[in-house]
Amino acid sequence: MAKKRPQTKAKRPQLSDGTRGAGADGEIPVVGAREPCPCGSGRRYKACHGRAAAHAATELVHRPFEGLPGECDWVALRELVPAATAELTLKDGLPEGVPSVTLATVLPMAWPALRRDDGSVLLGLQNDTASGDISRDLADTLQRALTAQPGTPVQGRRAPAGGPRLQDLLAPEGPFEPQVHAGFEFWVPDPDNATPEVTASLERANAAAIPTVRLQGVDAAYWCETPEKNHLRWVMPHEEERLLDALARLHAAGRSNLGEGTRLVGSFRAHGLTVPVWDLPSGVTAQDVEKPAAEFAERLAEALASDTPLTADERRARGGLTNRQVTLS
Repeated sequence: MAKKRPQTKAKRPQLSDGTRGAGADGEIPVVGAREPCPCGSGRRYKACHGRAAAHAATELVHRPFEGLPGECDWVALRELVPAATAELTLKDGLPEGVPSVTLATVLPMAWPALRRDDGSVLLGLQNDTASGDISRDLADTLQRALTAQPGTPVQGRRAPAGGPRLQDLLAPEGPFEPQVHAGFEFWVPDPDNATPEVTASLERANAAAIPTVRLQGVDAAYWCETPEKNHLRWVMPHEEERLLDALARLHAAGRSNLGEGTRLVGSFRAHGLTVPVWDLPSGVTAQDVEKPAAEFAERLAEALASDTPLTADERRARGGLTNRQVTLS
């Protein structure tokens, strides 16, 4: 759960003449850190009301995508998948002149967002963000992209601490269906008109992309191919402690693999969710693991439903899984 965030606008302190700083609503707008604070104190913003704004901007939200359709896939596209897109549905509908809004893992030149010539918007997900709330940063970028001039990228900035989050802008019932791509050709609908900088960026991105496939039979499970072995990384929505207990029950019983030669090797945390990881032989394709993954999902559901204390073997298995767990974000 996200921590309680401080108010992003503060009441202006009373001045010596009994009035408050300019602004009839009595609220402090965000200004540059070195500018005079709008409250009228005479101090720089960063040494006055900017302190609260800075705290709000850096406070970590552990599950920034909680409440969005497809939270697990948002995490996967942020941390695991090189090239993917997903159409976004805005709560208030598309503005005039914006035919579509598409989430993309990465954009050329690492742009946070791009308003294309036809008015459509691409929103980049894997960019570095300036605050501890990725959702708020992305919402700020999206809002600016919706009003940007067609044919221009949107530059990064620190989002106003009181601004909306993605949960405020996106329709809660809207579908979230990622489409994984082999490369980044979706950047350039007309390659002949791409700038040399974008073309070079596309070539570099394609060269670094790891082949990745989203499984169809289960949610938010992604197969990837590496030179030595393949992997399955599966973002799961279950509470961490309960999930680790369930994985330990299956691991101790020899039921945690996905077929011959496969092995559950651990898990990592990302944006408040747990992501179990399996090593797969290099010859095992995404199609090969579809049925074993669906069968594992059934076994996991049974293990999650158990509330009996862990046995000694299960506790040892859990300790091994926990020792191999890392946190990405």
